Amino acid sequence: MADSGRPRPADPDAADSRTSSPLTGKKRAQQSPGLRPKYQSSAPGHCFRKVTLTKPTFCHSCSDFIWGIVGFLCEVCNLMCHEKCLKTLRTVCSCMTPSSIQVPVAHCFGPTGPKKRFCCVCRKPTEGNSALRCEVCELHVHADCSAFTCADCRSSHLDGTLELQDTFHHHWREGNLASASRCEVCRRSCGSSDVLAGMRCEWCGITSHAACYLSVPPECTLGRLRCMLLHPSCVRLDSRNFSKMHNYRIAESCNQDLDNSDDVDSSAAVSKENQSTAADSGKQFLKVFEGDDAVKRGFFRLVSICRATRNEEVVEASLRCFFLPGDSQDFQLQEVGGMQRLHGDDILNRNGGSLKDGGDAWMLRSKPRDDDVIQVFAGWARSTSAFVSISGSSTAASVVSEVLKHLNRQDEDASNFSLLEVLMSSKQVQRQTLTPHEKILDKLQEIRKVSLRQMNQTRFYVVQNRNRTVQVGLLVGGLPPLLAKEEYVQLIQENLDIKSHLVSVSHVYGSQGAVALQISCFSEAERIYMLAKDTSINDKPLSSLVVPEILCNRLGADICPLLVFVNPKSGGLKGRELLYSFRKLLNPHQVFDISNGGPLAGLHTFREVPRFRVLVCGGDGTVGWVLGVLEAVRHKLVCREPPIGIVPLGTGNDLARILRWGTGYSGEDPHHILVSVDEADEVLMDRWTILLDAQDISEDGKNNGFLEPPKIVQMNNYFGIGIDAELSLDFHLAREDEPDKFTSRFHNKGVYVKVGLQKISHTRSLHKELQLQVDAQNIPLPNIEGLIFLNIPSWGAGADLWGSEVDGRFGKPSIDDGLLEVVGVTGVVHMGQVQSGLRSGIRIAQGNYIRLTVSKPIPVQVDGEPWIQPPGHIIISAAGPKVRMLRKSKQKQKKSSANTRDGRSESPSSRDGGH
Repeated sequence: MADSGRPRPADPDAADSRTSSPLTGKKRAQQSPGLRPKYQSSAPGHCFRKVTLTKPTFCHSCSDFIWGIVGFLCEVCNLMCHEKCLKTLRTVCSCMTPSSIQVPVAHCFGPTGPKKRFCCVCRKPTEGNSALRCEVCELHVHADCSAFTCADCRSSHLDGTLELQDTFHHHWREGNLASASRCEVCRRSCGSSDVLAGMRCEWCGITSHAACYLSVPPECTLGRLRCMLLHPSCVRLDSRNFSKMHNYRIAESCNQDLDNSDDVDSSAAVSKENQSTAADSGKQFLKVFEGDDAVKRGFFRLVSICRATRNEEVVEASLRCFFLPGDSQDFQLQEVGGMQRLHGDDILNRNGGSLKDGGDAWMLRSKPRDDDVIQVFAGWARSTSAFVSISGSSTAASVVSEVLKHLNRQDEDASNFSLLEVLMSSKQVQRQTLTPHEKILDKLQEIRKVSLRQMNQTRFYVVQNRNRTVQVGLLVGGLPPLLAKEEYVQLIQENLDIKSHLVSVSHVYGSQGAVALQISCFSEAERIYMLAKDTSINDKPLSSLVVPEILCNRLGADICPLLVFVNPKSGGLKGRELLYSFRKLLNPHQVFDISNGGPLAGLHTFREVPRFRVLVCGGDGTVGWVLGVLEAVRHKLVCREPPIGIVPLGTGNDLARILRWGTGYSGEDPHHILVSVDEADEVLMDRWTILLDAQDISEDGKNNGFLEPPKIVQMNNYFGIGIDAELSLDFHLAREDEPDKFTSRFHNKGVYVKVGLQKISHTRSLHKELQLQVDAQNIPLPNIEGLIFLNIPSWGAGADLWGSEVDGRFGKPSIDDGLLEVVGVTGVVHMGQVQSGLRSGIRIAQGNYIRLTVSKPIPVQVDGEPWIQPPGHIIISAAGPKVRMLRKSKQKQKKSSANTRDGRSESPSSRDGGH
């Protein structure tokens, strides 16, 4: 259950027949004497019955243990509570979730993590491979329950259609709280690992009991992360034809198996064991559909009934299976493909011949109505009641007039308003404007005939007609680099057949082979987006990403948003889990999957933000990638030198080590990581440019398997020649052969040891193959097998290659001294001794301008990326301005770790897999 603002469970309009439980009829006296007694609660939609408890059970309302053997169970959503909690219950039933939505926002379903969660629909554990989770919020569901969720995700941007909140409210989500969570109101523990209990705001992170959360002030302040979070009102995205996966740039591979989750065979929900148990107890299963669309897709639910069951009880059971509210008196069952109807007094005799075992298909239908009541919501921010109930109106125009009269806007011209139909499906919110003369009663009957579930998720809004300018931003990559703007425009016109009057090129990133497009038509934007993904230029596929617009004039003066890049391929599954966690803790529009479009998408999105920070989650190679792209496009950014923090997910993580971010990510709570980034200190770091002037790239060299090196590369950590680069190259080739095995730092280091042992007897007189010049002075080389140029005092996963001994010939190394340290190693044994801390390298020189002459092909590596360098010259020099990095604060580190005792500082994802 989610709620974008205060629910109104006590609202008389919200407690009419539409909000009554599927099992609670208006005419109690007409119910069968055999029906079990039902118990009323203060929350709408539930149908409680008294049950005998046979195992330890906890209350879903107060999360306390239920003492004794009697509990009260909702037959619709499986909520269990004390008898005393029935009167104070605030959690609405799953069948009523659509009625509590204020801003309809679709979910992004992906596969769930390995840890136990509870389904937000049926409230049962979601262990197993069939469970799903929203990539943006804390919704967890079974695959066969996902069809009964609705668009109650949190709203992360403005889309220009519905402006329903004048103030920013909490977005409450029930259950799956961290174990240390405490109630904001009563300060008692409100988390539970046994049941779906407690409430949590998915923006500020405060937690509360379900019975207490209405006492919390409705306005949300965004909590501890407010200063680094992009407020939803500062992000605009015209996204009518795009799914949430497209909007948040979530890789489609994560969702390709989930597109047909509505088509899950509902019979899978009833195991063979349950069927055999039902058969032994004299029960049978009836196949029930809830509309014509369900019949087409083969989507049905199996309803368990006794051998002699009244039709009214079957209708009630069917409503329960589909999580539909309403009075069973308003529904009926029809045989699929036939005209037979079952009335309330009919008895389904399973021993007779009227219904064949397992072979019957029945349709749950709404009975024809001469009149109908619809609830119409205002499509603008209001402080009064949520909706207006309208009855007796025949057309959309008359409904609009009635609503305006109720909202005291009768003086305005009704022709300036329209009636908007909104389908709040969990996967995509669909909007359709009704024509003024459209018959409302016919429209409602049409929706009910197609799907009763769709009718429950459909809402009507009165909106003001506006000619709004559409601006959809797309970033198209994969183009040939270093072309002029006119050449890029011609390429796009030739390959994507763009309409020049609807599409304009707003930005060109020639060094990255990418252009940003502004498109003033939804259908044209969707066409270009899909076509680009199926287009290749020079045998290189194009990429296309939807990018939002950040409204910088709405950012507060104290706001410094955080731009997050995550490499989900680093650190095994930890990269993916961090990506998921940061999307939930921050605005998902500021979190980017670096494997889907690279760093450019994030930097382009933040191009006009006056002040921001960057967090890179990955190995040293990922950090170098971000720094390289930042260097190439910084002239297009308002904030040209954003400081960069690191979450180490690689094997060596040398740069993260010297900046105090740790030797490797080991499961720290993502919330604490963000707090540490907010409290981190800024430091400067040198960067270096390596010019590779290979003079002998011959055919013979190519036949020997030499990789042609890049002409210019950027270096952040170190540059190695000889034995250490050879080991790195062997590791790189082994990883390319079997990439699936290289998913943990432990395994990666084991492979390094293995290739090192194979080279232990290797000898190479490197001093005979190289000529070294430092600051225009020739430097003689000792008898060594490897030469390393250090920019940071960490090499090979934390080893101090330069050493700590004081030497009058050289200064103390620093990451911002503008000098490189030149160190030699004599072989694999020497490298092993350095790794063990027994020795240091051979100090050779310090300088800021290095020139090397290579006489033979030789292995080289820059920050862990190796290749074979042909003979020629190598020049290393300073690369422009120093870069600003974030170093974790030692003093404030203790303060953030102390906050672990406070449930508010613990993210809900800290119990997910990989943490």
